[in-house]
Amino acid sequence: MEAEIKLKLEQLHARVDTLKEQINTEEATKNAFVMPFIQILGYDIFNPTEVIPEFICDIGTKKGEKIDYVIKKDNEPILIIECKHWKENVNAHNSQLHRYYHVSKARFGVLTNGHVYNFYTDLEKPNIMDEKPFFTLDLSNLKDASLKILEKFSKNGYNLESILDSAEGMKYISAIRAEFEKELKEPSDEIVKLLVNRFFDKPVTASRLVSFKNYTRIAFGNSINESINFRLQNALNINENVPTKTVDAISPIDDNVDNPKFITTEEEIEGFQIVKAILREKLVASRIAFRDTQSYFGILLDDNNRKPLCRLHFNSANKYIELFNNGKDNGEKRLLNTLDEIYNYKSELLETLGQYE
Repeated sequence: MEAEIKLKLEQLHARVDTLKEQINTEEATKNAFVMPFIQILGYDIFNPTEVIPEFICDIGTKKGEKIDYVIKKDNEPILIIECKHWKENVNAHNSQLHRYYHVSKARFGVLTNGHVYNFYTDLEKPNIMDEKPFFTLDLSNLKDASLKILEKFSKNGYNLESILDSAEGMKYISAIRAEFEKELKEPSDEIVKLLVNRFFDKPVTASRLVSFKNYTRIAFGNSINESINFRLQNALNINENVPTKTVDAISPIDDNVDNPKFITTEEEIEGFQIVKAILREKLVASRIAFRDTQSYFGILLDDNNRKPLCRLHFNSANKYIELFNNGKDNGEKRLLNTLDEIYNYKSELLETLGQYE
């Protein structure tokens, strides 16, 4: 399914690039770019009970306000879509969608210019759309992780519970990454002082701060370049001297693993969010932790290695969840065809938790 969606989206992106200079209106953008996108998700754009264009949405005293599209499934609205001209910056026009969302029964809203699609929900306050999207799809930069998320919005793959479980993680990981990238380009006074005060025991004067900001920028750049070179040399199997202290993970470091060289994937984070959602019936979120290693992604109670709740093995073609409800040190692996199948092991996860409580 993902491969099929990816191929169709690549074809749509080529169409957008070819036709965009001839598209002069918002209405033309909808017809040429957005309607094909809705079709790719499997919805029948010619069925007015499934895809409703120009849906009337009264907002307070304003009557006759219209949402560009409302998508329904099982006769319930699941998605509202507001479109802008392809030349518009889609990040600058969410106020109109925000108003529509407030009076809509749909849990998700999309703001698009035909090549960038911002997905919103109400993580901060119920029935009030968040200011920032939790997920962005850019047709010019299709990633496998993004396609997995998009598939959950398709007609055949729509899963409200699964989307909401992973939405918070996606939103805040994206926000943290954006802030991190800002620091890489232009280190702030706060981050420079935080780092420098760990090894420099003299006052950081204004002139020293200017110097240290420059040093920090250079250090960040060197670290990233060395990390990239390390990965390239590893991939090409070149036996040269490479940095030995490169940590690519975004997760807490496992003290039992020396110099880990692994990447915590969005798929692993999504799996963690699903497990956390299951265990929240019995636990506060702060007691559910994860540690990533080269061999597996471990989910722990109280961040304690001796209290594994489960392990996710996502580093090969086949994906598995390792369960510990049998009381043994070595768990039992179960094949996962999709991440949603983690929900099938709710009883095993709760049983494992009961062994430690």
